[in-house]
Amino acid sequence: MQSTELIAAARKKFSSYKQLKAQFGEEKAWETMLEGFPEIQKQRMGPLLALPTLIEGFRQSIPVFNAIGMDMEAVDISNRGIDAALEIQKICPYLEVCKEFGFDTPCHVICELDMEASHRAFPEMKGEILARQALGSPVCIFKYERPGKIT
Repeated sequence: MQSTELIAAARKKFSSYKQLKAQFGEEKAWETMLEGFPEIQKQRMGPLLALPTLIEGFRQSIPVFNAIGMDMEAVDISNRGIDAALEIQKICPYLEVCKEFGFDTPCHVICELDMEASHRAFPEMKGEILARQALGSPVCIFKYERPGKIT
């Protein structure tokens, strides 16, 4: 996916969410946007998460994110029997496009939705957004963890 395709997909997502929210309210819009999304996350992330450690999967995804202009880094934070990694995104391509649809930040419609779909697809994995550019941080940081890596 190229950067222009990414922005077009984001516009479609923001537009759909805005329409659903106006028509049905926040909760129904959220659940409707999630329909089928965990299955997509399984397809996208499954092969990467099947690797022995999260960091191996995240490192393999760096070229994909960098190709669409997001400038990603991954850090292994595995410790105390927990397989864990940080995904650091230096560029958020959604900061401006969200405003076109009346959203102050892209986080709820893009990142939080992605995180929830990932959790539903992989219930053994916990995810958390630690930092958001939309709220003034210099980067977006996502933490993922699952049981299993012995250190």
